[in-house]
Amino acid sequence: MNIKERKSGDICVIGVEGRLDTMTYGILEKRLLEMIGEGQIRIVVDCSEMEYISSSGLRVFLMGLKKIKSMNGKFVLTRLPDQVHEIMEIAGFTTIFEIRKTEEEALTVAGN
Repeated sequence: MNIKERKSGDICVIGVEGRLDTMTYGILEKRLLEMIGEGQIRIVVDCSEMEYISSSGLRVFLMGLKKIKSMNGKFVLTRLPDQVHEIMEIAGFTTIFEIRKTEEEALTVAGN
């Protein structure tokens, strides 16, 4: 798994590439905790290059969402591949997360 980061105003866009599973979730978890610790509370996660997400990956997303919400921030997922969206739907996470089809929509939600 690789993580790409870039800024759009005060919003950080994180691109997750590859598999987010038990072998790789720690990389994203560590980076999210660092960002939140630095005060970054508006995050968009671009999942367009994500191949798979396991329960460990779902847990990292949930942890990020809870921490950011507690700080009145925004944590938005965008561009989920069908297989990733299906896993999130089965887990009941599509009702918990802000999920947008395009990055532009996600940035608008994260900015409000």
